[in-house]
Amino acid sequence: MNIKRVLTALIGFPIVTLALVFGNCYIIDIAMAIVTSMAFYEYSHCINLKYKMIKWIGYLCCIFMAFLHIIPSEVYIGAIIVGLPTILLLLFLHIILTNMKIEFKDIAMSFIGICYIIGFTVFIPVLYGSSGNSDLQNGKILIWYLLLSTWGTDIMAYLIGKHFGKHKFSKVSPNKTIEGCVAGTLGAIIVCLIYTYFLKEFLNMEVYSYLSIIIISLILSIISQIGDFAASTIKRQFDIKDFSEIFPGHGGMIDRIDSVMFAAPYAYFIFIILLA
Repeated sequence: MNIKRVLTALIGFPIVTLALVFGNCYIIDIAMAIVTSMAFYEYSHCINLKYKMIKWIGYLCCIFMAFLHIIPSEVYIGAIIVGLPTILLLLFLHIILTNMKIEFKDIAMSFIGICYIIGFTVFIPVLYGSSGNSDLQNGKILIWYLLLSTWGTDIMAYLIGKHFGKHKFSKVSPNKTIEGCVAGTLGAIIVCLIYTYFLKEFLNMEVYSYLSIIIISLILSIISQIGDFAASTIKRQFDIKDFSEIFPGHGGMIDRIDSVMFAAPYAYFIFIILLA
């Protein structure tokens, strides 16, 4: 299993890196549409074990991700916010049109899935700057703080927790330990500081202070770990080990992006509002 995890990471990391470094808004938006479609399929497959998912609205939102770049930057976030009550309206309309063959609990699980998968993940291309938002001209640089925070957390938490973890953190995810969670946060901070040093010293870029980066990576690391526990909560509720087996040694798409998508909205607002 460890070999599978390593091989999958060795293949996946260069692909993600190349897409983010050399890609543009069209590539990123289309890629995120594919990612969210795969993740929503996994979520729907899981939820359908007990409930009736309204899938078409979710997939319509996934397709919408591929066209984020055509939305004017000045209405970008507003369009996302207005989209949530519109989705809820359509879900309730679905109950009416089906003469209550679809129940409230079904649309509740559908709405949670859309918010969880698409509502969170949409902030990844937003942070990258696919809307052309002038406040995020360095989106290609800033996106790596999100990724390095979550990846650094995952890797260090796994390594330290596996070999040195003794105190269990929560029944939600019995394999996670306090030692692993603390090490994950420290790993995120260290990786982000190294990245900042590289930007300052080798690329001569004006970025945030080291103290700011410590605070940012600390916040994103903690949130990413909550995202990991959130995915574990869903899996435990439906008694499954992984959302799918698409990535050998890692599970499904949700298993891979659960931390990143949970932290993405907070990363965006940290860079836009707190540090503008």
